[in-house]
Amino acid sequence: MLYIPFSSYIPKKSLGQNFLQDTKIINKIIHFIKPNHDHLLVEIGPGLAALTHLICNYVDYLVVIEIDKKLSDFLKKYSFSCKVLIYERNVLFFDFKKLFFQENQLLRVFGNIPYNISVQLIFHLIKFRHFIFDINFMVQKEVADRLMALPGNKCYGRLSIIAQCYYNIYFGFDISPNSFFPKPKVYSSFIKMIPKLNPLLPFNKMNILQYITSFAFKKRRKMIRNSLKGIFDENTLFLLNINPDLRAEDLSVQEYCKLSDFYFSKLHNLNPKFYKFIDNS
Repeated sequence: MLYIPFSSYIPKKSLGQNFLQDTKIINKIIHFIKPNHDHLLVEIGPGLAALTHLICNYVDYLVVIEIDKKLSDFLKKYSFSCKVLIYERNVLFFDFKKLFFQENQLLRVFGNIPYNISVQLIFHLIKFRHFIFDINFMVQKEVADRLMALPGNKCYGRLSIIAQCYYNIYFGFDISPNSFFPKPKVYSSFIKMIPKLNPLLPFNKMNILQYITSFAFKKRRKMIRNSLKGIFDENTLFLLNINPDLRAEDLSVQEYCKLSDFYFSKLHNLNPKFYKFIDNS
């Protein structure tokens, strides 16, 4: 286990703090990320710097984002082997676009993400996908399973569909609770997400996709002729070459995107100002 000289700090449950302390896992993470001195790495939630101080051996410059003032103060006093720029911010409101233009370089985002914000953060990063090269996150294993699930799988749902519209997602490895302090009650997984250059659905239609999937999966065992009847009639489903007898978990990501495209066009035809509204949402 890795010793970090800050034994007086008590992890905060409100921030979902479970600090990684297993050097074998840390080295496995570094090998998976493959950092290089030419890369601009951005770490979210460095905590007690267990990963931070070792990854500094591979880069010249590192950006970290930490919401906890006490930890931020600790990091500012820590002696790293590379230049470290520390932002004391809530990452859910952090402007990654601004950072990209400041550094004039694509960002490689990584971190041990608090489970209570992991899904929000993944969605938040979608709007910055043009400025991000890749995302390497440790998340709750259940979340990783949902992110990567395919149609027909019990884990397949709204998160799978929305994430797979905008990211190519790759599994790295699972991590035992024993690798953390304090020990979480669940296993974790390390994953890589690479923003798609040509996403399956433009970002300005993501709200429509969220709306449709919320209806579809509210009663996921119902046939979509019933679960989506308030949005699409059977003739429309046939027109889009989608079987109305399928259940929500049987439709592919591409089919949900097709439904979203159609509904978006329908709303625009009803109200030509709709494009302006949705683009600013």
